[in-house]
Amino acid sequence: MPSPDWHGPAASGRLDGTVTLPGSKSLTNRFLVIAALASGTSRLRRPLRSRDTELMAQALRQLGTGIEDATSTPGSDTDWLVTPAALRGGRPVDCGLAGTVMRFLPPMAALCSEPVAFDGDPQARVRPMSASLDALRGLDVRVEDEGRGTLPFVVHGRGSVTGGRVVLDASATSQYVSALLLAGSRFEEGITIVHEGDSVPSTPHIEMTVEALRDAGAEVDDSVPDTWRVEPGELLPLDVTVEPDLSNAAPFLAAALVAGGTVRVPDWPRHTTQAGDRMREVLALMGGEVELGPDALTVTGNGHPVGLDIDLHDAAELTPVVAALCACATSPSIIRGVGHIRGHETDRIAALSTELTAAGAHVEELEDGLRITPGTPRAATIHTYADHRMVMAAAVLALAAPGTVIEDPGTVAKTVPDFVGLWEGMLSPVAAAEG
Repeated sequence: MPSPDWHGPAASGRLDGTVTLPGSKSLTNRFLVIAALASGTSRLRRPLRSRDTELMAQALRQLGTGIEDATSTPGSDTDWLVTPAALRGGRPVDCGLAGTVMRFLPPMAALCSEPVAFDGDPQARVRPMSASLDALRGLDVRVEDEGRGTLPFVVHGRGSVTGGRVVLDASATSQYVSALLLAGSRFEEGITIVHEGDSVPSTPHIEMTVEALRDAGAEVDDSVPDTWRVEPGELLPLDVTVEPDLSNAAPFLAAALVAGGTVRVPDWPRHTTQAGDRMREVLALMGGEVELGPDALTVTGNGHPVGLDIDLHDAAELTPVVAALCACATSPSIIRGVGHIRGHETDRIAALSTELTAAGAHVEELEDGLRITPGTPRAATIHTYADHRMVMAAAVLALAAPGTVIEDPGTVAKTVPDFVGLWEGMLSPVAAAEG
């Protein structure tokens, strides 16, 4: 059920806030899959607890993995202990609207001894899956989808997969590649993945997968462009602390440029494979002062961001927040290289065009992005299309337009369960100082 509408708070003064964010969804879900395939019990410290990661944990339980809560010390964040077991299947998997669940787990389900049925939210049934399912068929895995190439479908596992070489078109999403890489070490001959098609989007996510696998002892060769090889072998148990989610930091940092003032995000990593780290470049190009210190990333703005021309092909998840920031800028912007986001939780290009226009901007849809010319910000009801990134974009728009109403803010629980509380907490020092 949609959550009640949220009257997005406008900025009433310069910000001076610190926002501590939960862990990365992308890393949490990759670590969960690797831990489920490892040779012993793993501990994931400070994992993200959100709808997407809880769906992944429950899906892995359905396949036979043991996942339990644990704490290192009293009062600390709850860890996850992941204990591998024989992959049995035979139980349905609810993917919700989580792309990582619907794409990462079918290759793992092929290792199960019984069939696994996958389904999800109505919006998930239009997200592309055909390249991934056809790749499994190319590995002699039986998949039933009645020709749809989307959810729902059934993977008929036989307890093992021979593996070998598979060719696919991953131009719709890098998750197709990551999915096969994650399971590949458990295939009898490993896996060699060859991409043929337009350029693969969001390649930092593949780099994230490769690094996580190597941390677990996998032998991965990514030296040849558009080709990845994982050798068969054992994955070692993990003991890892999950980094903060840098893409989820984007709206909070953008707020400093729209409202003026300073926002800090603690524990920003100096080395990361997260695509969200690209936000530092975006903010600097739009006039922000960006400083990565030993304890936090600090961003300061003057309330007048400038437009930019940028290709976000490798960090397309930032597009909704960056587009909202562009709508609040003092000059036009172009966002390029993100045509593939039409196949995300919603058609994000069309959704952004509609909602930014309602908020006062002039927007032109391009083949691979958006051209945004700022106008006078105006209050509107911003529709969010069951898409967590659209809620984040709407919160940024509301800063410049008192009276903005944001539809179904609860959908942001997909990645940041307490987004509204964190957002209002960031703004509350301003209100308190003025009060």
